[in-house]
Amino acid sequence: MSARKVVLWDVMGTLVRDPFHSVMPAFFGMNFDEMLQSKDRFAWIDFELGLISEEEFLTKFFSDRRVFDFGAFSETVEHAYEFLPGAQETLVEMQKHGIEMHACSNYPNWYRRIERRIGLSRYLNWSFVSCEMGLRKPDLRFFFHAADHLRLPPQSCVFIDDRMQNCEAALRAGMDSLHLGAGGIPAIREDLASLGLIET
Repeated sequence: MSARKVVLWDVMGTLVRDPFHSVMPAFFGMNFDEMLQSKDRFAWIDFELGLISEEEFLTKFFSDRRVFDFGAFSETVEHAYEFLPGAQETLVEMQKHGIEMHACSNYPNWYRRIERRIGLSRYLNWSFVSCEMGLRKPDLRFFFHAADHLRLPPQSCVFIDDRMQNCEAALRAGMDSLHLGAGGIPAIREDLASLGLIET
């Protein structure tokens, strides 16, 4: 069996600030619960799966199809992308140790805006993004696809995500899995070190 070890990073809420919870509601003058109650139930999932375009998504954002400034909204979202505490430093450290890393993300084609904003590809490859794959975590096929693409057994992959259901799915697929809790990356440094991904 190959000794090669590859890290699969979730992106939003793990490495990069997710505008969904505060920036988006604030744009509409709402709180998060108000936005959830008002938005279309399926548009975001379809957008993440690459089934609809950005324009279609924005048109369908609200269930009542209300009109808003699409351009200003998209610009506001893009400007919110930034590394979460400890993320960039950890990626740099792992890169110096020669760790191969890939994005493993549920996200629409806005991932290109993340790249434009913070240049995440300096540290990892945008290899597994739902809009390109037509699959979303926690679907086990997502993880099997990633392992097959890398030509590795699942147990050679380490998956890191802030959503427990995705981590549990990765475990069921046979991968090592680290759940990123409220403490973020700084809180799991011992786990990363135990796997030989960083030094203590």
